[in-house]
Amino acid sequence: MANTNINWKALTDEAIVKEIGAFVKHHRLNQNKTQANVATQAGLNRWTISQLENGEAISLQSLIQILRALDLLYIFDSFKIEKQLSPIQLAKLEHQQRKRATSLNIKSNKEEEW
Repeated sequence: MANTNINWKALTDEAIVKEIGAFVKHHRLNQNKTQANVATQAGLNRWTISQLENGEAISLQSLIQILRALDLLYIFDSFKIEKQLSPIQLAKLEHQQRKRATSLNIKSNKEEEW
């Protein structure tokens, strides 16, 4: 089983590229796809897949194309920015929420007075 607790900060850039290549290769083989299959689906050259799996750097765009071909784009979920409200902003929003409903009859009576 693969090590799921990698200390990414301790790795060199080259080591991180090798981990990414191993990740791609693992998932490609689990899906029973050849490098040529993935390359065709990604619109890339097989050599690009081979480069990545051998721990060589490729462009970010090529990596995205490979991950899309392997249906692995979920790994980018970590990049999603979640907007968080401060306690003060949350209190203001709660204060702005309606506490009571107004009767429609009251509004229609006011309109008739005009």
